Amino acid sequence: MVKTIAAVVSGADTDYVLEELELAEMQADEVLVKMVASGMCMSDETIRRGNTAVAFPVVLGHEGAGIIEQVGSAVKNFKVGDQVVMSYAYCGHCESCQQGRPSVCDDWMKLNFSGVREDGSHTFYREDKTPIKNFYGHSSFTTHSLVHESNLTKVDADADLRLVGPLGCGFLTGSGTVVNGLKPTIGSSIAVFGTGAVGLAAMMAAKLEGCSTIIAIDIHDSRLELAKELGATHTINSKNEDPIAKVQEITNGRGVNYSVDTTGVSPVMKTALTVLGKGGTFAPIAVSRNSLEIIPTAEITMASKNMIGVVMGDGIPQLSIPQLVKFHKEGRFPFDKLVKYYDFEQINEAAQESVSGAVIKPILIMDKTYRQ
Repeated sequence: MVKTIAAVVSGADTDYVLEELELAEMQADEVLVKMVASGMCMSDETIRRGNTAVAFPVVLGHEGAGIIEQVGSAVKNFKVGDQVVMSYAYCGHCESCQQGRPSVCDDWMKLNFSGVREDGSHTFYREDKTPIKNFYGHSSFTTHSLVHESNLTKVDADADLRLVGPLGCGFLTGSGTVVNGLKPTIGSSIAVFGTGAVGLAAMMAAKLEGCSTIIAIDIHDSRLELAKELGATHTINSKNEDPIAKVQEITNGRGVNYSVDTTGVSPVMKTALTVLGKGGTFAPIAVSRNSLEIIPTAEITMASKNMIGVVMGDGIPQLSIPQLVKFHKEGRFPFDKLVKYYDFEQINEAAQESVSGAVIKPILIMDKTYRQ
């Protein structure tokens, strides 16, 4: 029986507690991963707060990076010793998956949010055999985890696993929303609301895609300064300036071609739609229960505006993650400027500093001996 140390959330709005859990027997299509590090995402915080249907107790985390220690008998594409980054799970055989869109897999919610394997079994148990739910088919707030093959992306041996975990969700979502969802034309304009990990990834991708006007909107001056460093051509502190009027000024009254909201705040989403020019496209991508009230004829139809849904950046992790690693090596996607490292035992501190805005992307280190 393999044991693991996991950060367990036992109920809504309770702290993470490190517990020793037992792992179930590995299935044929799974691997055992020794976790090196994991990013923390605001989706984890949303679930910890009890704002979703995910059941407790649960082990969260979905931006893991680690090394394969065991391989199931049906696994074909991975071997012991491979360095891997973990992202979402998908079935691989439904119509959406076959069309190259695994982020809208027919079984996406079941595989990622049900807390159990596809056959209904659990992967984590307390010593008294109480089952613990998993998350995203793997749960990365652990020292070891059983991971389905579809969750895995192999990265080169020279990739630093202490850094690359967040490419599995936050940075994949932000960059993919621009590249795969909005598909901006060279020389176009974009406004990004919220300069957290997802928003800044969207801005870096907009720069890569050739947008000539990249507007960052936030309420934190320090984050707006970082946005300038990462590609923003203009910044707006919406506490001090009217973002609608300012965008109109920047674009000579035309509005932007594209906008992205990463806040999920209702008035901010409304503003992100309003600042679009004719024919523009808006992508609201925050995990939020907040609503957006619009008058379709006046606010969308008559200006030929578009609003699109983009899940996980509409990316195929096995293609997108290595590409982002390559861009980082080339200095064109410097996401390392957004991270702060914490020991695994500091998980609650890391969560608090992320929520407060003091830190953009916390990364927990599970294996302190990695590369020593």
